[in-house]
Amino acid sequence: MIRAEDFQADLKLECLVPSQNNSWDFKTPDLNRPGMQFCGFYEYFAYERPQIIGKTEMAYLEQQDHESRCSILEKYFSFPIPCVIICRNMDPLPELIESARKHQIFVFRSSMVTSRFTVSAIHYLNRCLAPHITQHGVLLDVYGVGVLLIGKSGVGKSEAALELIKRGHQLVADDVVDICKISEDRLIGTCPEKIRHLMEIRGIGVIDVLAMFGIGAVSASKTIDMIMELSSWDESNTYDRIGLEDKSYEIMGVSVPCQTIPIKPGRNLAIIVEVAVRNFSLKRTGFNALHELKSSYDD
Repeated sequence: MIRAEDFQADLKLECLVPSQNNSWDFKTPDLNRPGMQFCGFYEYFAYERPQIIGKTEMAYLEQQDHESRCSILEKYFSFPIPCVIICRNMDPLPELIESARKHQIFVFRSSMVTSRFTVSAIHYLNRCLAPHITQHGVLLDVYGVGVLLIGKSGVGKSEAALELIKRGHQLVADDVVDICKISEDRLIGTCPEKIRHLMEIRGIGVIDVLAMFGIGAVSASKTIDMIMELSSWDESNTYDRIGLEDKSYEIMGVSVPCQTIPIKPGRNLAIIVEVAVRNFSLKRTGFNALHELKSSYDD
C-alpha cells in the first residue's frame, strides 16, 4: 500500500482536494492520461492508476461549455480513481474540483511539466512497488561501486567499513541493509531510517558517521554491484589464489558477483576491498589480469 501523504511529500505535490482514502493498492507503476476518456472512450480505461492531466487534456476541457464539462467530469470521477495530478502548475477548473470533492478523490498539483513528472512518478512507484528484503551486512560506495560486505556477526565488517570511510569512501547502511529489486538485474540498497548514518563498533558502541566524518562520508542509497563475504581464516580450507573461480551470490533472483575474503590478523581489509573494487571495475571494461597472464604464456 502507498500512503497518499507519502506520495504527496515524495513527489512534492500540492493537495487541492483531500480525500478520506489515505492509501492505495497499486498493482503497476504505470500512469494514465485521460484524454480518450474526456472524449467519451471508456472501453480500456485504466482507472486504477494515478491520472495525469497535462496541457492537452486541460485545453480540451477549457474548450467545452459548462454543461459539457460537468457531464464529462461527472462520468470520469464516477470511477474509483486513486488520484488526479494536474501538471505545469495549471489552475484547476471549478467543475473538476467540484466533481472530485463530490466523489472523494484526491486532486494534486505539480509545478513540473507533464513528461518530466511522469518519469519521476513512474520511477517513484517502481521503487515503492519493487520487492524488498533485508540483509545482514554493510553496504558501501567504494570508487563508485556498490559493495555489500557480508559474513558472520563479529567477523569485522563494521571495522573494515570504518577504515574505508576514513579513506574517503561512503557508508550507505551498517548491520541492516534494505534491498530493493527495481529491475530484473538491478538491486538497490538503502538503510532503514531509524539507523541511518549509524554504525556499531564493538568496544566503542554506536557512532554517528554523518556527525563524525561529515556529509561526504554517507550516501542515501547505492546499487549493489558486488558482494564480498568475509570469513575467518581456516587452515583446512583451500582458497582461490589467482582468481580462477567466478562466484556469484543470488538475491531475489539476481546474481551478483561475489568474492570470499579470508580474515586473519595482519590483513588490511580496507586495502583488499579497494583493490578488489578496482579489479572488478577493470573486468567490467574488458581487462582481466589472469587472462592477460595466460595469453602471455600461450604466446
